[in-house]
Amino acid sequence: RGGSMRGKTVIITGANSGLGRAAAAELLRMRARVIMGCRDRARAERAAREIRAEVGERADGAGELVVRELDLASLRSVRAFCHRVLQEESRLDVLINNAGIFQCPYMKTEDGFEMQFGVNHLGHFLLTNLLLGLLKNSAPSRIVVVSSKLYKYGEINFEDLNSEISYNKSFCYSRSKLANILFARELARRLEGTGVTVNSLHPGIVRTNLGRHVNIPLLAKPLFNLVSWAFFKTPLEGAQTSIYLASSPEVEGVSGKYFGDCKEEELLPKAMDDLVARKLWDISEVMVGLLK
Repeated sequence: RGGSMRGKTVIITGANSGLGRAAAAELLRMRARVIMGCRDRARAERAAREIRAEVGERADGAGELVVRELDLASLRSVRAFCHRVLQEESRLDVLINNAGIFQCPYMKTEDGFEMQFGVNHLGHFLLTNLLLGLLKNSAPSRIVVVSSKLYKYGEINFEDLNSEISYNKSFCYSRSKLANILFARELARRLEGTGVTVNSLHPGIVRTNLGRHVNIPLLAKPLFNLVSWAFFKTPLEGAQTSIYLASSPEVEGVSGKYFGDCKEEELLPKAMDDLVARKLWDISEVMVGLLK
């Protein structure tokens, strides 16, 4: 892992809890300027105060934590966030697409998209595209996409991307995570030669509030809690691969790959289907309004 991120600006989505919060604290410790893109501003400000207290203020002024409002379930919010970033920031060295929603009941975003696909894929798709110019101007720069091993159980059904014919919360989460990987690979292909790299990762099974929509029977909760403390990763352990891909000299110039535990891993063929990746890209462009 790189020892210093001094002079570098990093955006992390969903940085007020779990993996994002852990990554924000570590990158601040490495002296980066970290922009926390969060839906709940009050919770984000509280998390920022706690992180500053943990990490400590640096006498040399290096390292900074900035909170900005970003609701990935609203394309209007994504556009407003990016507009502000492009006005205020002279560079962007790393974008970590970390925020996610997991196995929620059927809900729709502000723009009418199924919530998991809308937040986990489409919100980040628009965010990344709107910030690409700044990332290119700041090259060498990096885009880090947090996916999940559960992508293995997903399929891209172009006939029902919005889950209006049928909805299964587990399948739809897996589909959004497969979409993350396909997006990262297609984006890496499009950015060849620009100095901007894109890699995806799975963090492993982590103790975070991501599973808040999962119903565990009351009698099973003590056992589940015991198992999670014994076998699940802490947020800091789960964030190690994100931090590694954001900062390590070892992955400089590496792009279009998939990582776990800070090592490159093999993907299933369906996550390497270039035709599906391109079709998903084209449809996503229309869905978020980048193309009419």
